[in-house]
Amino acid sequence: MLPEHPTPDDAALTRPLGGRTRRVAAAVSGLLAAATSVAVGHLVAGLVQPAASPLLAVGSTFIDLTPEWLKSFAITTFGEGDKIALLVGIAATLAVLALGIGLLGLRSRPLASAAIAAFGVVGALAAVLRPLGGPIAVLPSIVGTVAGAAVLILLIRAVTGRRGATQAPSRSRRRFLVAAAGAGALAVASGGVGVFLSGRRAAVAAAGGGVAIPAPIDLALPVPAGTELGLDGLTPFYTPNERFYRVDTALEIPVIGPADWRLRIHGMVDREVNLTLTELLELPLIERDITLTCVSNQVGGGYAGNARWTGVSLATVLGEAGVRPEADQIVSRSIDGMTIGTPTSVALDGRDAMLAVTMNGQPLPAVNGAPVRMIVPGLYGYVSATKWLVDIELTTFDAYDPYWVERGWADKAPIKTMTRIDTPRPLARLASGELAVAGVAWAQGRGIERVEVRVDEGPWQQARLAQVPSADTWRQWVWTWPAEPGRHILEARATDASGETQTGDRAEPFPSGATGWHSVVLTVA
Repeated sequence: MLPEHPTPDDAALTRPLGGRTRRVAAAVSGLLAAATSVAVGHLVAGLVQPAASPLLAVGSTFIDLTPEWLKSFAITTFGEGDKIALLVGIAATLAVLALGIGLLGLRSRPLASAAIAAFGVVGALAAVLRPLGGPIAVLPSIVGTVAGAAVLILLIRAVTGRRGATQAPSRSRRRFLVAAAGAGALAVASGGVGVFLSGRRAAVAAAGGGVAIPAPIDLALPVPAGTELGLDGLTPFYTPNERFYRVDTALEIPVIGPADWRLRIHGMVDREVNLTLTELLELPLIERDITLTCVSNQVGGGYAGNARWTGVSLATVLGEAGVRPEADQIVSRSIDGMTIGTPTSVALDGRDAMLAVTMNGQPLPAVNGAPVRMIVPGLYGYVSATKWLVDIELTTFDAYDPYWVERGWADKAPIKTMTRIDTPRPLARLASGELAVAGVAWAQGRGIERVEVRVDEGPWQQARLAQVPSADTWRQWVWTWPAEPGRHILEARATDASGETQTGDRAEPFPSGATGWHSVVLTVA
């Protein structure tokens, strides 16, 4: 038999919502409505165009509009987690606004719905104005907005109840909790399916219509014995693909199916050229070991990596179009709209600039620019290393400022001579005796001639250098230190093959690369 009177728990669920509880429930309603809007929008984007997800489109637009000092702060502070930090920040801001919209719903459901619609308009505009936008890019924001507004109205009704001509308000806690649970489940399910669909589309695009990559006809120089010093804590000569640094502005990794990839070469050329991936791979392939470095790398930072790349010589590709003498800048474009400017002279001066298609013997990973990226030894990545490459325009420096140059970075940026101490680590506590001080140094295009280490600002001591196959890679080094007890400061500096020793004057990466000696403070017991 059913009890004649509700239990205490049932009574708690069926009591009308009081004033304070009512406001909390309304705020939660706004939060759930916003979560549903974003999640449903992401789901629809997974079906039609992943980059049109409202959160990603707004985030990408925010990146483009962010002042340079804030970009640099984010990279320095969060490293490769800068994009996650941005999305978390946007989500937190949206959550605060959503709480306010929920409270607004207590006063006026139409106004609260209009507020959600306003966010939908922002998302739609951001999506349609992105390089991969278009009319269909507005669909995720529209559907997400409708879903969010519907959830808000449903939940606010559960909070406030319905008034009839002679009926008192019914503000059942049970009704609200059931509705809130349903809205939460809808948001979680939609977001999860959206993530799954985006990942599945990426996998299908990357695998579909795969093109076999021929063996290179011009092989990399053999790696000499003694290139790897084999010390614990020392950066390996080759950086594994999964550990290679990533610095770019893409919140959603662009995925281009090999069968869909096209490269357009135009501008100040004798003839416009359009290449499919199959046609690109019919040109002679070269294989080279090249170290890449990001201009955002702080002294001693990790934004450098070395890999074996296979690709087509950039000079060969440009030769297909015929470069006019007055074209002094190559503007390369990514499918996500990034523009990078490179001096034309460096593509034609004999260095191994290439359009790379493999990395360490594997097809180029999506995060590293698949199916084709540009690489130019000796230049920082922001003026040379375009990922997800789809367009090359020959122009002049006077006629066009690429993305980073517009934001104040130098238009020409050769990599500066630099070294880094990998071991011992900062703040280490070590036993006295002979200790290996080791690291890597780079000066792509020139090569490293000497590395020196000093302790507590004493005399410079020359380190032993590992062998290297070419001047385009970093070089390992080691110095044996007879460590004595106490607190010590180790410093290192490098000299390149041109005879230039890196300066000890500290400078931030902006606008053309950091300078200074890397130092490590440690204690010897």
